[in-house]
Amino acid sequence: MSVSGQEKPREKKKEGGIAETVRVIFHALIIALVIRTFLFQPFNIPSGSMMSTLLIGDYLFVSKYSYGYSRYSFPLSPPLFSGRIFASSPDRGDVVVFRLPKDDSTDYIKRVIGLPGDRIQVIGGVLHINGQAVKRERVSDYIDDESGYPVRVRRYRETLPNGVSYDTLDLQDNGFLDNTQVYEVPAGHYFMMGDNRDNSTDSRVLSQVGYVPFENFVGQAQIIFFSIGDGVPAWHLWAWPWAVRWSRLFTIVR
Repeated sequence: MSVSGQEKPREKKKEGGIAETVRVIFHALIIALVIRTFLFQPFNIPSGSMMSTLLIGDYLFVSKYSYGYSRYSFPLSPPLFSGRIFASSPDRGDVVVFRLPKDDSTDYIKRVIGLPGDRIQVIGGVLHINGQAVKRERVSDYIDDESGYPVRVRRYRETLPNGVSYDTLDLQDNGFLDNTQVYEVPAGHYFMMGDNRDNSTDSRVLSQVGYVPFENFVGQAQIIFFSIGDGVPAWHLWAWPWAVRWSRLFTIVR
């Protein structure tokens, strides 16, 4: 048997192996694209506006199907249609990723506080919905040790009219947004607030965020799948043993 006769089967086998690898990678990319577009999309938290619910360095999955789909559900946000399809209204208290109305290339994450038609106001740091003060009770201080030394922050448990409870932080008395005007939420819009009330640019700041159209909702925050502190990038694997917040992994966002 000649040398050339021995090499031909090997070349075919090699070509077949490469083609199979390409097919597997292509199928995996298609599956990942479908999951990201229609089911879940990963996000990371770059700011402290949702402390102590979400911390800088948290990585979470957002369900794309919770409220139906808009143009912002798709990569690059193509203007395929307006409004939402298969729409399902958010509940008061949901933690939501949305596109900033003033700049729809920017993602924000806040909590749904006001529904269409609601009147929202903050008086002395206390949230009021439709003229009624939201139940607010003092709980144990939050210990913020992300800067290297512990800082105690006042923490309150807020309970919305529909029974949803969550913690908020109060960094200072008479903060810039502790006393506001009355906000009347327009039809088709929602009023969003961060849990870190004195360190959150949200719907209280009409010039920067304001009322958020339902169309701008990307999805509902569901679960924290990874969390790393100390300003360490997630790809620094060697720092994981002391930088990963192990207790936060696979916790439900509430």
